[in-house]
Amino acid sequence: MSRSKFVSLFKSSPLYDFLIPFQRAPNQWVARYIIIVFAIIVRCAVGLGPYSGQNTPPMFGDFEAQRHWMEITTQLPIREWYFYDLQYWGLDYPPLTAFHSWLLGKIGSLTDVSWFALDVSRGLETDDLKSYMRITALLSELFIYIPAVLMYTRWMGRYYNKASPIDQTIIAAAILYQPSLIIIDHGHFQYNSVMLGLSLFAIVNLLENNYVLCSVFFVLALGFKQMALYYAPIFFFYLLSVCIFPFSKMNLLRLVSVGVSVLFTFVLMFLPFVYKGGFGQIIQILIRVFPFDRGIFEDKVANFWCATNVIIKYRQIFTQDQLKKLSLLLTLAGIAPASITIFIKPSKNLFTWCLASCSLAFYLFSFQVHEKSILLPLMPITLLLNEVDPDVISMVCWIANIALFSMWPLLKRDQLSLQYFVLGILSNWLMGNLSWIRMYLRRAKIPVLARELATPVLPHNLFWRFVIISSYTLASCLHILDYFFEPPKQLPHLWVISNVILSFGCFMLFWCWTNYKIIQKATFKVKAN
Repeated sequence: MSRSKFVSLFKSSPLYDFLIPFQRAPNQWVARYIIIVFAIIVRCAVGLGPYSGQNTPPMFGDFEAQRHWMEITTQLPIREWYFYDLQYWGLDYPPLTAFHSWLLGKIGSLTDVSWFALDVSRGLETDDLKSYMRITALLSELFIYIPAVLMYTRWMGRYYNKASPIDQTIIAAAILYQPSLIIIDHGHFQYNSVMLGLSLFAIVNLLENNYVLCSVFFVLALGFKQMALYYAPIFFFYLLSVCIFPFSKMNLLRLVSVGVSVLFTFVLMFLPFVYKGGFGQIIQILIRVFPFDRGIFEDKVANFWCATNVIIKYRQIFTQDQLKKLSLLLTLAGIAPASITIFIKPSKNLFTWCLASCSLAFYLFSFQVHEKSILLPLMPITLLLNEVDPDVISMVCWIANIALFSMWPLLKRDQLSLQYFVLGILSNWLMGNLSWIRMYLRRAKIPVLARELATPVLPHNLFWRFVIISSYTLASCLHILDYFFEPPKQLPHLWVISNVILSFGCFMLFWCWTNYKIIQKATFKVKAN
């Protein structure tokens, strides 16, 4: 693969225009700092807007949940963290989130102890507190997720797609400006970038054959947010495969070292709780972390259960236990193609593809999925921008836009409409996906600079062109209807349900496409190691 071919895929993008002047070796460090600084500026701008639950008592929202966890972890002994006032915002993420909250709470208390005063600080919404919380989300991403993205693109450039350093920086920028993660972490307010960054560090170490470090980082990701389980089957089957195959040369030492590192990391995370409160703490943490009693879904999400619930009223037909079993069977079926493939053929260039397929299957079929869970499959999907294939890049750009669209009802409730549209337009413009407008401007006799349309807006396949254009058209129509018209009184959720069905259809088609690409790649000789 030639470097020039790789660059040509982004030749028409503003990202290319901004960064290509720094392609000389002595200046390339400047390009990396430029994309990081601009990423920080964009995130700060989003952080000036509203957040989840702002001015909406009594529960407020995710912003208050994160603040409240800092409150209980700094004000209560560790044995009470997972037991305290579970009717409010009880801690329901794994231990590493609790320690993260404790650290940020301790640091914040040095500025103002009233921010995390037990009970009396509930619903606190001062400007100083908001600024501090926004800074913690920004620094968490800056220290964990952003370095992981740069490391991943550097490895891919060196060993897979042979991209030059400046090309690696352009791809890293395209990944970092993906709007969904920005608007959820810095608008709605969460710390998803920590879990995603730890998972990405695990991927990088796997690519480097550092299997022990890979295992440690992935367990840390699980220890921060349990949703990292979306990636677990692919990590498990890849590591198992490289340890036991071929049977004649089974690497027992590698297998034991991976197993011990996993066990040791879990023990370190849970040890403080067991030491202070006994083994009952582990049971309580697991109950809080896996809330199966909440039902198969709480809100309207673009997955199989919510989309088909329009026709089949699952909760009227099946019991809770039956729905758990159905969900498990469908999820296992959904993750099977990627899991089996990566076990039989543990190739590094298949790994990200399998992660994308597996995590998307979890989103589509598993139990208790939230709108924000689309961020998990979206991370490996955006990593596919490293592929030297214009059709792949166009498909990734399409599904990233659909992912943002699928969260529109949530973002609208959070009053983040402005951020939604601006980030959506900004990311597509930076990627060059709006370069086709030049053609129509020239036809309208508006003088614009003629330019080669190198960035792939649509794939070559006519079916996918029809699907993408149709989905964009329908999404635009839904936005217009949502803005100008109230839904019928007998169907008050019509626009939301339409969003769910459209997004689900796109996600299902993309999942089928990823499995097709996995099988296609697995049947050809590929550069694996």
